[in-house]
Amino acid sequence: MGRLLAIDGLNIVRRVYEASPEPDSAEKADTALRHALSSFRTLITEHAPSHVLPAFDFGGTTWRHALYARYREGRAPMPAVLRERLPAFYDKLAGFGLHVVSVPEVEADDVIGTVVLRWLAEGRGEATVASTDKDLHGLIAQGAMVWDHFKSEWHDAPWVERKWGVPPEQLPDLLALMGDVTDSIPGVSKVGVKTAARLLRTYGTLDAIMAGAGILKDTLGETLRKEREMLYLSRQLVELKTDVRVGVSWNMLAWEK
Repeated sequence: MGRLLAIDGLNIVRRVYEASPEPDSAEKADTALRHALSSFRTLITEHAPSHVLPAFDFGGTTWRHALYARYREGRAPMPAVLRERLPAFYDKLAGFGLHVVSVPEVEADDVIGTVVLRWLAEGRGEATVASTDKDLHGLIAQGAMVWDHFKSEWHDAPWVERKWGVPPEQLPDLLALMGDVTDSIPGVSKVGVKTAARLLRTYGTLDAIMAGAGILKDTLGETLRKEREMLYLSRQLVELKTDVRVGVSWNMLAWEK
């Protein structure tokens, strides 16, 4: 059986770059990308994959911006000195034997979700996602594992439940309820992770929560009813798009040891 390693490329690059307190500069970018390349090599050595998917955001607007113009409006843009060096970094990854995948109008998360679910559906073997992105932890419900490269720890279903109070299959509904400040996803006013988890433990799904909201006489029920439209929009925004035309074959992602 095979073993797929899906790497959230910019999750690695940005985390490495931002770990340095130095101001933005060409030298900082070059140093970060050297360390990021080392991280890619370490991931492959540690996980011994048969196939590797290095997925990167293409940049610019995505289908989520078309749904919600304020999506990611509060996120700081990638420093220009770092973005300018990404093409050369992709060339180095290619020289290392990796096929970088970056698709216009979708995010790396969507590419990873599409490829991982296809891999698992075809029964090709294990799938590991190297990322700290909470959206990707929903893939654990489908049989994937998530690896935090920076803490060297596995994230599985029990880990998700300890972290957020719900199993992986309920994670998209939880994120829709609580929102995501990082991506400017609104969620429901004054609903945090504890309240969102409690609602999902009680009702099970977003639809069931909203069906029950009609009889809730407290402030929470009123807020849920009033913000119903924004809640379902948030649910669309946090959900992975898993039908991306990725444009690569399994042979192209095969890792030659």
